[in-house]
Amino acid sequence: MLALESVTYRYAGATRPSLRDVSVAFGDGEVVGVTGRSEAGKTTLCLVACGIAPRTVGGTLTGRVLLDGEDTAPLPMHALVGRVGMGFSRPATQLSGVAGTVYEEVAFGPMNLGLPRAEVIERTESAIAALRIEPLAARDPRRLSGGQQQLVSMAGLLALRPAHLVLDEPTAQLDPAGTRLVGAALGRLAERGASIAVTEQKTDLLAAIATRIVVVDEARVVLEGPAADVLADPALEGFGVAAPAPIRLERAAAAADLPAGAIARLREAAAK
Repeated sequence: MLALESVTYRYAGATRPSLRDVSVAFGDGEVVGVTGRSEAGKTTLCLVACGIAPRTVGGTLTGRVLLDGEDTAPLPMHALVGRVGMGFSRPATQLSGVAGTVYEEVAFGPMNLGLPRAEVIERTESAIAALRIEPLAARDPRRLSGGQQQLVSMAGLLALRPAHLVLDEPTAQLDPAGTRLVGAALGRLAERGASIAVTEQKTDLLAAIATRIVVVDEARVVLEGPAADVLADPALEGFGVAAPAPIRLERAAAAADLPAGAIARLREAAAK
């Protein structure tokens, strides 16, 4: 389990904290969606959870970050990297920049873990297949589109098979098909026991993959609970987050005073 306990964090030079007294846990085998308006504190939560803040970016942190019950405060960054994977919304920050092909890029992480050659190959090919990027395997990662690079960077993370995964808007540059591929891959990773935190504005994706939703606003957690309950909460839009399409469609139909049967058919169609 990855957990934040009463965490307050302020960037160096900032006049106020970007996180205030945040307590949230990401359980093993669980996908937790983190959402909220821009500048609410979602990315900061990710940086703190994976240890980049304050180790790399500086700033001041109070409270505790626990990794499988262990306080991470005394751990150096290199000790966290093998246990917590971090995915960013901009793939250029994720790619190694030294691999000549997509295959080598995906294999880069497992190779640096010193794994046996057969396991590196198995992990690499499994991750590539999971995101259906086999046609890209021989191409130069630097010559791909932003969406293709995003899938490659996600494959690299999947190949590491981290026990804990923190993703900051991992589908930001992906079309609906790519978004579904990532969602399915994350579901499989959770089934293996990984704890996964995903910040997203795409609530349709969160409705499909998340078991629990955390809503952040003005540096604090303002809503938390089962995904179905939070995503249907009328208060959600007040925090700058649109409800999933089926819920918005159902509300529009009810406001138009459509018959109950018509609303039920709309609900079934939206679910498909």
